[in-house]
Order: sequence, then C-alpha cells, then structure tokens
Amino acid sequence: MSALRDALRDLPEAVFADLLESEDAYLLVVDLPGATAETVDIRIEKGRLHIEARREKALPESFDYVREDRPLFLDAELPLPPDATGAGAEGEMERGVLELHLPKYEAAPEQSIPIEDA
Repeated sequence: MSALRDALRDLPEAVFADLLESEDAYLLVVDLPGATAETVDIRIEKGRLHIEARREKALPESFDYVREDRPLFLDAELPLPPDATGAGAEGEMERGVLELHLPKYEAAPEQSIPIEDA
C-alpha cells in the first residue's frame, strides 16, 4: 500500500485525497471541486486506478482572466494496493467529493489438490 500513499503525495497541490482502510476494503476520498458524476471517469487497468475529471467554469460576462490556476481537467493514475481489487468497486460523488470503495481480495481458504496417476 505504500506505493499508493506515495502516489497520493505526488498529486498536484490543488488535489486533496484521503486513504482509509478497514478489514475488507479501502476508501479513497478525493476532492474534485466542480466535477460531477457525469464528468468523472474512473477505470482500473493492470493494477492501476485511472481518474479523469472535468469541471465546468463559467466566465462572467465582461470579465477576462488575469490569472487562471484552476485547471479544467484532472488526470491521475494511482497504483492499487496489492490486496485491493476493482471487482465490486463502487464510487459516489457528492458536492465535488469522490468516494471510491475498493474491496480487498478475500483470503482464499486452504485446500488440498488431489493428484492422480496418469
């Protein structure tokens, strides 16, 4: 899990994220102000979590930007903890806050494997 912690530290300063852990899941909470469920795309590929978020910005009439530090897009790629799985993952957006529940792999029960003569 330290790779995910390290990756969270490397996110842009404008992105705030928390990582929580229970016995059976991880909870990743990411602030994505201005983004909605419709403008966020999350996928898991090859042990990595990809987050793409877009937000709308309205420029008031008769104003021009002097300085623009709030990006329209956020792209982040984070490693999954080694015991996390994307199967059964669930996400929820509320007021620009993404909560992503990542289940842990269930411990496989021990079993004997019968070997037969060919």
